[in-house]
Amino acid sequence: MICALCGRPLGVKIEAHHMIPKSHGGRATVALHPICHRKIHTTLSEAELRDRFHTVESLRENDEIRTFLKWVANKPPDFYAPTFECRWRKGKRRRS
Repeated sequence: MICALCGRPLGVKIEAHHMIPKSHGGRATVALHPICHRKIHTTLSEAELRDRFHTVESLRENDEIRTFLKWVANKPPDFYAPTFECRWRKGKRRRS
């Protein structure tokens, strides 16, 4: 299997990303590396995902995600690094 975002082979850990957030009625999912999934959610709000970034192509067009994709391109499938807190959620707790 291939990661829908970065195109690298998936490793042992695979996460499902709702293209439209579940909180907004989304059902369709794509398989991603955990690090790719975290990058999406630390970069974009649920409203942005719902309104503008609900396709893989639109996600790849985001400048910050495009930079991330260049950086992660040669990493092994199970590579993981901690991500930073969501800038748009600063000071708020993440929902479980």
